[in-house]
Amino acid sequence: MPYVELQTTTVVVPEMRDTLRHELARIIELVPGKSERWVMTHIEDQAVMSFAGSADEPAAAIILKTFGELDNAMYDMLTKEFCSRISKMIGVAPDRLYVIYEPIAHWGWDGGNF
Repeated sequence: MPYVELQTTTVVVPEMRDTLRHELARIIELVPGKSERWVMTHIEDQAVMSFAGSADEPAAAIILKTFGELDNAMYDMLTKEFCSRISKMIGVAPDRLYVIYEPIAHWGWDGGNF
């Protein structure tokens, strides 16, 4: 049940949205037991953001919500993958991209809870 949200100051052209959405899911699939079947994505481009007090350069944030905690090695791997792969796709330097993890204890779907 991963939910991944990308917020970026850059423009994501319509023909790039599907590619970006699938790439976000492919990165999450690197975590054992996670599959694109359960990944929900949210892409927000042209967001009003600043980083280190400056809005002069592109910036982005990736927020990943997962059902429960991941292993520390998984967080390290995911950050590396997001920063190397997604930053290139959206034109944001890796040092202007935050990856935020939010493990969730309660997750509802289809009228029930996991």
